[in-house]
Amino acid sequence: MKRTVGLLCLAMLTAAPLAAQDSAPAESDNAIVVTAQRSGAPMWIVETPSGTVILVGEIRAIPKTTPWEPARLEEATRQADRVILGARPKISPGDIFRLMFSGGKLTKLPDKTVASDYLDAAQLQRLEALAAVHEEDYSRQSFLLTSFRMLREELRFNKDTARDASDVVKDAAEKADIAITRAATLRGEDVIDNLFEAPPTAHIPCLVAAMDAVEAGPQIVEERAANWRRFKIPAVMNNPLESALGQCWPWADETLGSELRTIWVDRIAEASANTGTTLAVVPLRVLAEGGGVLDQLDARGFDIAGPPWK
Repeated sequence: MKRTVGLLCLAMLTAAPLAAQDSAPAESDNAIVVTAQRSGAPMWIVETPSGTVILVGEIRAIPKTTPWEPARLEEATRQADRVILGARPKISPGDIFRLMFSGGKLTKLPDKTVASDYLDAAQLQRLEALAAVHEEDYSRQSFLLTSFRMLREELRFNKDTARDASDVVKDAAEKADIAITRAATLRGEDVIDNLFEAPPTAHIPCLVAAMDAVEAGPQIVEERAANWRRFKIPAVMNNPLESALGQCWPWADETLGSELRTIWVDRIAEASANTGTTLAVVPLRVLAEGGGVLDQLDARGFDIAGPPWK
């Protein structure tokens, strides 16, 4: 059960300077922008008539070997007027008990069905081949659980990682008493309902993408982080690991995933009307995907400076 809850949390959440597209982003006269850019995290600057919005593009589970400077991001956070962080589920004790007593709905396929009842011949052959190689039995296991087990245990993408950008900014803001706003607070009950109600077929794209990532090999973990640090945003978005995380719940869910994206456009538009500097840590896939936050802000006529995202 602890593993199931841990995987749910994982799903709710999938040093030497390097060049970005052959050159670093142009530095602004704004001191906080300069400091933030020197952290090495990819970011976009939105200048408004009344202030500045800094959008830090976050990927989760950055390997410790990735050369970036979290201390610079901490320093920039201390200079900000406000901070916006990602949506957070509000989990109640009742939600925990529900997970404990209904966890089988998350871990197993329903009604004694098996993988072959849902997958086509090619998908089933790939799954059985991976199961044989890794000495696992995926036949009755839920496709979502199988996907995250593959990514976690075979790619080990969340092992030996540094602090995520959102954790860096959150800790620095709390210490400096900087106002923190969450993009949204989601009811744990709604999140769990959404997960329980999804049919097995809804998680097949996640499973296929996870198999793609595992078959591509463990080197994609370092490649994803290296391209993030080099500001090669399309390369990050096309990395099999990042693609898999984006194809899995909650991001791929039509209801929850859509809500998680929409709230960011609204929060950033609101922040653009504020005076001073707003520092926002946004999932890179939400920023840079086709039709994502950056595309929508660009379509609204916002002045955006930063690395190419498409």
